[in-house]
Amino acid sequence: MYLFSSLAGSLGISASGTWQNLGSGGWMTAAAFFLFAGTGFVVATVKFTKSKTIIAAGLKLAAPKSSDAGGLFGSPATAKTLLLLVFAAALFYPPTATSFWQSVLVTQIGIYVLLAIGLNVVVGWAGLLDLGFIAFYAIGSYVTAYLVGSLPPKPPWGTMSPLFAIPFAIAVCLVAGVILGGPTLRLRGDYLAIVTLGFGEIVRIVAINADDVTNSTRGPSPQVPHPVINLGFTRFEFGLDQLQYWYLLLIIIVIVVVLFRALEHSRTGRAWAAIREDEVAAQASGVNTFRFKLLAFAIGASTSGIAGVFFASDVGFFTPDNFILNNSILVVAYVVFGGMGSLPGAMAGAAVLTWLPEFLKDQVPAEDRQMWIGAVVLLMMIFRPGGLIPAKRRSAELHDYDHHESLEVSAVPAGEGMGAKA
Repeated sequence: MYLFSSLAGSLGISASGTWQNLGSGGWMTAAAFFLFAGTGFVVATVKFTKSKTIIAAGLKLAAPKSSDAGGLFGSPATAKTLLLLVFAAALFYPPTATSFWQSVLVTQIGIYVLLAIGLNVVVGWAGLLDLGFIAFYAIGSYVTAYLVGSLPPKPPWGTMSPLFAIPFAIAVCLVAGVILGGPTLRLRGDYLAIVTLGFGEIVRIVAINADDVTNSTRGPSPQVPHPVINLGFTRFEFGLDQLQYWYLLLIIIVIVVVLFRALEHSRTGRAWAAIREDEVAAQASGVNTFRFKLLAFAIGASTSGIAGVFFASDVGFFTPDNFILNNSILVVAYVVFGGMGSLPGAMAGAAVLTWLPEFLKDQVPAEDRQMWIGAVVLLMMIFRPGGLIPAKRRSAELHDYDHHESLEVSAVPAGEGMGAKA
């Protein structure tokens, strides 16, 4: 497909360039081949194990299968298959979508998925309720606007492409997370939530009042330019095509998820889990709770900073009204809806709840839209309180494994009981 699309583009036949004008058929064919190859890999790598039995008191008892404990997603083959479906949809559906849905994929679904991943570290893993998370998103956006020369103060070393602002945004958001967490993380529960809420509002109000720094409600001027990647032998310039941003965002999300997945199973991840379950017990066990909570705040803030860079470079223009309290609450809702502590759940929750309002625009009247969204959230909390894709630990807390066959002997032969005759 690459060859015939490039050939058609070079000859000017029904295509303006490589991968252009393939149509839905071409992209669905690519998705089908991708799934064929992926399922072949899953089948080739699946491990078949024989069922084990336990012999106790003369009775044979079947041991529960290890995949049962994880429910639908406990089987590695099932998890790999679902991952293949997600990748196929992410890679090959966007080119077939309309320009409106491509914009929704990038500016709403993709960016809020990245924000949910970051907040999941704070809320899902460390158990800290943060209602000012959107403030770090704003900081990342304004740092990007400053570094590209779109704010009144100009960087003394000259301007740069928005993509090169990512490490600077991460560093500034890390420092902001430490500044917020240092004096406040000794608080717990509702008190911590109130302080973080205040921090988010402080950042927004400062952005409005600091006219000489942020340009107030007028936003960046000139607008934040689109990114340019110049590798010497090739130059790639982003434009108004949202597909370019979507695939770049997809790469960023994959990198962040891989790093966070490793972090979840590290010593730091286990410390966060201990703090979330019982902070007093974790501290008594030797866990430096303050240090690990501060680390969770800083890492979550850095992820939000990356989202801010991407948002600023994509839309070009933004104001303090893009970073209101309601957006912080929405990100918390996405994490809870998807499943606190679950990386796939946080991403699924953000994707579903950002797609649903846009889908309902053409289905129900505007005044009824919020009622339908509220009904979906309410039904989810009633019938699946652990979230859309709950974490294994959370699922175990809400649904005990009573459905498994017990390993204890339920009946003892009469000749072997305590009253048996010698």
